[in-house]
Amino acid sequence: MPACSSAGGPQGVPPLSQGAARQDSASHPDAAPPGALVGRLFVVATPIGTLGDFSSRAREVLAAVKLILAEDTRQTARLLAHFAIRTPMRAFHDHNEDQVTPTLIARLAAGDDLALVSDAGTPLMSDPGYRLVRSCRDAGIEVRCVPGPSAITAALSVAGVAPLPFTFAGFPPARAGARAAFLGRLAAFDHTLVLFLSPHRLAAELAACQAAFGANREAALLAELSKLYERCWRGPLGELAGRAAVEQARGEYTLVVAPPAPPVAHAVTPAEAGRALQAVLDRGLDLAAARRAAAQELKMSRRELYALLMSR
Repeated sequence: MPACSSAGGPQGVPPLSQGAARQDSASHPDAAPPGALVGRLFVVATPIGTLGDFSSRAREVLAAVKLILAEDTRQTARLLAHFAIRTPMRAFHDHNEDQVTPTLIARLAAGDDLALVSDAGTPLMSDPGYRLVRSCRDAGIEVRCVPGPSAITAALSVAGVAPLPFTFAGFPPARAGARAAFLGRLAAFDHTLVLFLSPHRLAAELAACQAAFGANREAALLAELSKLYERCWRGPLGELAGRAAVEQARGEYTLVVAPPAPPVAHAVTPAEAGRALQAVLDRGLDLAAARRAAAQELKMSRRELYALLMSR
C-alpha cells in the first residue's frame, strides 16, 4: 500500500491540486486541465464489507483532496485510519446538506478538490449528496466518479433473480402506514425490485412486503455482502418473512424481489369459440370476416379457431 506523502497525495501520484496553477500529469486519470482554477468534487465509493475492495484510485483521491465529506465521520475515520489517510473530514448528511452546500460550492469555486463518501458503498444510493452534486453541475463545477462497491449491483449479481430491468427503491418508510402505501405503489411494477431493509425493522418490513407483493412472490434476502459470512436466502416472500422472525438481524439487508409471475393464460373452450363467432356474425359480418374478427378477439390464429369450432 503506498504511503501518504507530505505533499498530500500518495507517493508517486501527482497531487490533485496545486492552487492556482496545477501541474498535474496529464496521464493521471484525475489530472485537472492545466491552469484550471476551479476545484472538483469526487464521488468516491467505499467498501461495503471487505477492505480489500477499496480501490487504489479511491485511496489516492481521498489522500489528495482538501476535505472529505462523510455521512458519519466516526465510521469513515476507521476506514481512513486503516489506510493511513489523514485528510480532514466534515460531517455531511441529510440534516445539514442544504445548510453547508453553499459553503462547499464556494470552496470548490476557490480551487479546492473535495471528496464525498457514504458510510459504505456508492454515495447517493439512499445516502445524502444529490443536492450537492446538482448544485455543482448547476455551477459548472466538475463532478467525477470514483466507482466501486455497491450493495445494489452486488445483490443483483448473486441473487439468482432476473436482473434487468430493475427498480431500486431504497429503504421503505419507518412508519407502518407510509410503508404500506410505499410498497403498494411498487406492487404495480412488473419487473425486479431492490430494497434496503433495516435490521431494526426486518420482520415488520418483510411482513409488509409479503402483504404488498403476495406471500408467493419469489425473492432473495441478502446479508453481510462481501463479508466472511455472506448469506443469501431465496424463496417465496412468505418463507422469508418467517425466517426474519428468528433471524438475529445485524447490519442492513438487501431484498431483491422477482418480477410477478405471468398470469396463466385462459384456455378457450370450443363453446366459448362458438359464442364468440356467433356474436361477430350477429353484427352482420360474412363468415370469413367473422372468423378473422373472432380469432383476433380470442387472441388466436384462424386455424386454431377453426380447430376449436370443429371439435364441438
